[in-house]
Amino acid sequence: MPLPPLPDSAVVLGATASSWRDALRLAGGALVSSGAATAPYTDAMIGLVEEHGPYIVISPGLAFAHARPGPAVLRDGLSVVTLGEPVSFGHPHNDPVRVVLGLAVAGVGTHLESIGEIANLFNDASMTGRIADASTPDEVRAIMGVTA
Repeated sequence: MPLPPLPDSAVVLGATASSWRDALRLAGGALVSSGAATAPYTDAMIGLVEEHGPYIVISPGLAFAHARPGPAVLRDGLSVVTLGEPVSFGHPHNDPVRVVLGLAVAGVGTHLESIGEIANLFNDASMTGRIADASTPDEVRAIMGVTA
């Protein structure tokens, strides 16, 4: 399954976040701006971290925010936020975070598959730094191999 498209409206580069919650609000806001989700989806992403801890910090410098499919997801969508100053999520090994990915998946059956696709992309240890240093949405798309 290919990754969802990444329109310019879903890319926020060099953002400022004072906390992990703010960082997730940026990623969720980009999903809302791109038409993939509604505001309650952002709250659901934050709620999962509050409930389960910083499990979304999947590798050094990278947080992968998502929530379950539901009415707040309008269509499959991806967002990328890079932070000018990294923020701590409370992960013992992978903090601080410079890149936050947001994923919204409409279908229950494709949810885990989409998460796996993105996790595979970041098996390349240089991927997070390359995205963090990107200066345009086109550059982010080229690094990730996704379309607008």
